[in-house]
Amino acid sequence: MKRIVFVGVAVLAVVGSVLLLHHRGKGDAAAAVPPPPVPVTVGRAKTQDMPVWLAGVGTVQPINTVMVKVRVDGQLDRLAFIEGTDVRRGDLLAQIDPRPYQAQLDQAVANLAKDQAPLANAKVNLDRFVKLVAQGAAPGQNVDTLRAQVAQLDAAIEGDRAMIATARLNLGFTRIVSPIDGRVGLRLVDPGAIVHTSDPAGLVTVTQMQPIAVVFSLPQDRLPALLAAPGRLAVAAFSHDGSQNLGQGEIAAIDSQIDPSTGQVRVKAVFGNPQRTLWPGEFVTVRVLLRTDRGATVVPSQAVLRGQNGPYVYAVKPDSTVEVRPVKVGESVDGITSVLGGLKPDETVVVAGQARIAAGTRIKS
Repeated sequence: MKRIVFVGVAVLAVVGSVLLLHHRGKGDAAAAVPPPPVPVTVGRAKTQDMPVWLAGVGTVQPINTVMVKVRVDGQLDRLAFIEGTDVRRGDLLAQIDPRPYQAQLDQAVANLAKDQAPLANAKVNLDRFVKLVAQGAAPGQNVDTLRAQVAQLDAAIEGDRAMIATARLNLGFTRIVSPIDGRVGLRLVDPGAIVHTSDPAGLVTVTQMQPIAVVFSLPQDRLPALLAAPGRLAVAAFSHDGSQNLGQGEIAAIDSQIDPSTGQVRVKAVFGNPQRTLWPGEFVTVRVLLRTDRGATVVPSQAVLRGQNGPYVYAVKPDSTVEVRPVKVGESVDGITSVLGGLKPDETVVVAGQARIAAGTRIKS
């Protein structure tokens, strides 16, 4: 009986050992199964020409804008323009009652005629007495007196002619013409009103529309590159939300000083504006083409991360694992970043999902 018990215990021990070894084998097999690959989005480094743009926000400003004012007082007879239309330089804009100024001109002409008669008489007398003095028939003092009289009358004649010129000028000022080519705004006075040269407001504003300027600001760190650029840099203007291209122009001037409160330098660009897409006072987004880097190695900007040791990317190895690759980066434009070192063209990098991976992680895309 004892022998049977002993044999049973031995069998149980063997079975338990077999079960324990089997359990350990299953645990080791589970530990040997690699984790599943992490899904990410990848992109490929490629070679392309990369335009380097500088962006800023600016305001459209007319190159010339003139508040048209009267140069003589009087009653405004009529306005010769239609609000919101184009005018040319010299086009009639308004007419002031010319009759008072025509009368002044006529009076100045009459004064000239009145003073010319005694002058002619004085000159005849002077010639006569010059001959008599030469013959000894008259004293020389009479000649001196007549010469003074002629000079006085000559001066009066010059004064009359100046009065005629002034009267003719004032008469011309009753016709108010456009000083520039441009677009007239809304009228500020009505026909029949009495206008004065001292009025603070004018008749209308004429604004030059073509060409037109955009004044915008760029960071002061970009000033050396702007000054060193050969020729005039190309500029593109977009709507304030950046959705519509409004025109192409070029830089015309850079301000002589930097705003110390903002660290920005003001820049003026000129646009042809043939379609009138740029309007005075409009806010626009401006992009300046600083240069074009030929044959640059570029990656999507999302692929470049920043660490304590500088920028890096997750480069994908042939076995679908990733490694941390330090890179030297250049400019970033429109979601593309140029890589100056650390990455070759056609290498694959992780573009999205970097938060779920580390060096050595197996990925799938």
